[in-house]
Order: sequence, then structure tokens, then C-alpha cells
Amino acid sequence: MTPDARIYVAGHRGLAGSAIWRALEAAGHTNLIGRTHAELELLDTHAVEKFFEAETPEYIFIAAARVGGIKANSTLPAQFLFENLRIQNNLIDAAHRHGTKKLLFLGSSCIYPKLAPQPMAEAHLLTGPLEPTNEWYAIAKIAGIKMCQAYRRQYGSDFIAAMPTNLYGPNDNYDPEGSHVLPAMIRRFHEAKASGAESVNCWGSGTPLREFLHSDDLASACVFLMENYSEEEFINVGLGTEVSIRELSELVAEVVGYQGKLDWDTSQPDGTPRKLMDGSRLEAMGWKPKTELREGITAAYIEFQKKYA
Repeated sequence: MTPDARIYVAGHRGLAGSAIWRALEAAGHTNLIGRTHAELELLDTHAVEKFFEAETPEYIFIAAARVGGIKANSTLPAQFLFENLRIQNNLIDAAHRHGTKKLLFLGSSCIYPKLAPQPMAEAHLLTGPLEPTNEWYAIAKIAGIKMCQAYRRQYGSDFIAAMPTNLYGPNDNYDPEGSHVLPAMIRRFHEAKASGAESVNCWGSGTPLREFLHSDDLASACVFLMENYSEEEFINVGLGTEVSIRELSELVAEVVGYQGKLDWDTSQPDGTPRKLMDGSRLEAMGWKPKTELREGITAAYIEFQKKYA
């Protein structure tokens, strides 16, 4: 990508998209294209077509999606399936028809089977049943991978896909109804500290294992892949280390400064028991993450206080 290449970041205000935007700016790219939801409705095929006619982006990062935690996925299955399919179909097809040089589609680690071998390698896709609490989102993301592969096979389009592990960082979603586990904990423990609550209710048993990648690390991987990777097979982007949800809660409570009790509600779902990504293919290419978990959570809490507290 040349410094003046026309680069469109779909979802440039979100967690992943804003990080990609920052990484591109830091790398000296001066012709970045972004549209807010109010400016461009990605569910509207006609609006997306007009946007491509006007802007003809040369490179595209698809970071726009309907996202949320276990509760949102479980209660809004139709929305999660339909909206994600529509967004990615509109963008991928328009990119093909308007001659986009290269496109990167961002998926999710939830594409893997609930009981996939650990760590999860790219070859484990579609080898078993999905986790029921987020299968609708997972199916949409799997379809996005297959769309990129299909357009590559049929038309020779240089469309690639990357599957990040759980993300956190600047511009995360802290909404109590739709956030993922780490930002939800930051908000919950902050509010408990502020109110002087003696305990905090946490979902599940605390035993599931997860890895958490800072969004700035994901962004550096995405820019790296756009410049160095061009294969049909999607590629994992992970941290390589994991913590239990209980350990994570204790770390977040420590960073926030909450000293009360943690009550675990085992009537609530745990989700997939373990989701450790096998990032060996990307690591072999020369990329590694830089942000340590405590450091990243501390920075996230500082941002949360500035924006929401």
C-alpha cells in the first residue's frame, strides 16, 4: 500500500476499526476513508453501491459488524445472523465489482467448534458443532470467510481473512447489555467500587479459559497481513497465552481497586470451555503481539474513566 492509496476502513469508529485507522495513520497513510453509521448504512445495498462509485477504494479493511457478548448473542440471534451477513455481502461484492486491489475481512475466534482441539488451528474450522450461545454470529463470520475464498477462486480477487481472538482496548463497548466479558467487568467493578457494594455478581463458574488481545496489536497484525499475506486460507491472530475468567476478574478488580467479594452465578452460561488460538502461522511470518494483559487493562480502565465515569 502506497502512502496515498485510497484505504477504506469499514467500522472505523469501533474497537478494531479505530485501531486499524490509528495504525495506518502511524504508518504514514494519508488517504484514509471512513464513514459513520449515520453517513453510510452498510445494510443498505444501494447506499453501499453509491459509496463505492464515489470513492473507489483500493484497499479495504472490513471491521464493521454487529457484535456483542453472550447475552446479546443469545437474545438477538436473527439480528446477529442477518445484519452480519448483509454487511459483509454488500462490502465484499461491491469491492469485487469496483476493482478493489485487496480486502481484509475480520472474523472471530467463535468460528471454531465448541470442543475444538487446543490450541485452535485454522484446519479445525467446521470439524464439530459450534458453541450454541454465539452460533448465529459464528455462522455469519464463517460465511464471510467463504465469501472471500469464493471470490478469490471465481474471480481471482485478492481477498483475505483474519480471525482475531477476544479483543479489548480503546473505543470498546461498555454497555451493560451488549458488552464482552472484559469491558463488562471493568464497568461492573468500577460501579461497585463507586457505590461501595460489598460484592459483585459474575456470570458462570469462572473456569473457562480465554486469551485477550489488545486492539492495537490486532491492528498491527492487520496492516502486516495486508502488506505480506495473500492466500486463500484465513489466518489466526492470537496472543498465545490464556487466563481463566476467574483470574481475569481478579486482575480487573485489582486494576480498578475494587476490594469486595466476587459471587459466581453458576446458573448463567459459561460459553466455550477454552478458546486458545494457534497463531503459529502468523508468528512464523515475523509478527508478534506487544501488549501485556495487565498493561492493556490498566490503559483500558484509564480510558473508561475519562469517557464514562
